[in-house]
Amino acid sequence: MAIGGIWPSLLLMAGVVAAVGLCRSLVRRRLHAHPHLCSFLLEAFSTFQVCACTNELCLLGNVEPKPHTALTLTYGFTVLHGSTLTGSTCNPCGVLQPLWGGGTSLKAGGLKIGAQFVAAVLARVFMHFVWRLGIAEAHPGALSQGCSNPMQTTEVQAFCIELLFSVVFQLTILQVEAVKPSYRVHLIALLITMLVYAGGNLTGAIFNPALAFSLHPKCFYDNFLIYSLVYWIAPSLGEGTSDQVVVKM
Repeated sequence: MAIGGIWPSLLLMAGVVAAVGLCRSLVRRRLHAHPHLCSFLLEAFSTFQVCACTNELCLLGNVEPKPHTALTLTYGFTVLHGSTLTGSTCNPCGVLQPLWGGGTSLKAGGLKIGAQFVAAVLARVFMHFVWRLGIAEAHPGALSQGCSNPMQTTEVQAFCIELLFSVVFQLTILQVEAVKPSYRVHLIALLITMLVYAGGNLTGAIFNPALAFSLHPKCFYDNFLIYSLVYWIAPSLGEGTSDQVVVKM
């Protein structure tokens, strides 16, 4: 695909970001007296934005010049998500960390994880609806795809890659907590871009269970055990491992 063909996709993702920003603002303003519902909806809208935009970004992986365009978009939208979705994790592994450490209750953690998976499914449904409209060059082909087989290596190696990337990501999150937010978002975006470059062609470098389910639902349906081990269990174990490393430090 030529680089000029990405503009409809960029406008679509910008529309999603703007709509989610409006919804989050309304939730904060109208539901502040209902903290559990407010937390659920904020996490759901945030995860919806990440999953919807990433579903669209995956269609732009072959835009020339490769892989520079895809990596630039990955970095740019990661910065955008980090800047607009403050206070949300959009990743079940990010909820497990305070849950295991006693920083949040089981009910609150369960609500957030539930919101993330609900949003992941809704984002996929929404993107399929948009793709049927055919507003971008890559949309018709996306509808005809089955399982896109993100694992281009053995199951054991894929498990280890997702576990390792999750450890690296969670450790970095913990280490940059004291950094000024305007700098921190760029550091995290740079790390994610580097991980995508390093392992994107092997596993997709997702290390986010909700996002993985949104990107590859047909793969989970066809081979649930393998995909749940690689894209759910491995990142969760990686998060637990990072906690142990921090404790020992």
